[in-house]
Amino acid sequence: MRNERKKPESDLRKYYTVFLEAGLVVVLLIFIVAMRVDWRDTGPQMDLTEEQEVVDMEDIVQTEQEEKPPPPPRPPVPVEVPNDEVIEDQNINLDADLDLSESLDMPPPPGNDEAEEDTGNDFFTTVENEPELIGTLQDLQSKISYPEKARRAAIEGQVIVQFIVNKNGEVESPNVVRSVHPLLDQAAIDGIMEHAKFKPGQQRGEPVRVQFSLPIIFRLQN
Repeated sequence: MRNERKKPESDLRKYYTVFLEAGLVVVLLIFIVAMRVDWRDTGPQMDLTEEQEVVDMEDIVQTEQEEKPPPPPRPPVPVEVPNDEVIEDQNINLDADLDLSESLDMPPPPGNDEAEEDTGNDFFTTVENEPELIGTLQDLQSKISYPEKARRAAIEGQVIVQFIVNKNGEVESPNVVRSVHPLLDQAAIDGIMEHAKFKPGQQRGEPVRVQFSLPIIFRLQN
């Protein structure tokens, strides 16, 4: 095979530096021209400072409709009713003498509104003289036994019992209105029924049945 040599004028490698420098010069010229060209839009612009058109708005007044009252109802037509009743003439003696010395029957004086008896129940809630406990409340509490089961369970508190004091000062119809525990409630009721005695309440000087209540305190000693 024959070895062919390249011609020196066809060897382009020695021109690489020249081509590179020429390319850089061309790119630099394009960049300089692009920077100097004014790319802003030179077209017509709108002047926003011009006075805008003013539109007058008229207030629309809402019309009010007058409500007419309904016409009055027609009066009923009178119907003639036969009346056969005969009215007898009464003779009034205007010459009768008035005896001022004669006593007049007066109605009984009204009672106290707060002490009016409840017609549904045969007892008073408030009277002129309230029932009085014979002895002191401390004496009554000392006679009431503390349930052993409640003592072991450390149950204590205040039980309020409501009842009726009859005309003889005895307790009737006890009812617990404030409960602590069934054991203490029953002990309070049993103690009041057995040991509580009262002077009966009075209304207008007469003994009456009165609703009453007592607090019984169960407290453990440390």
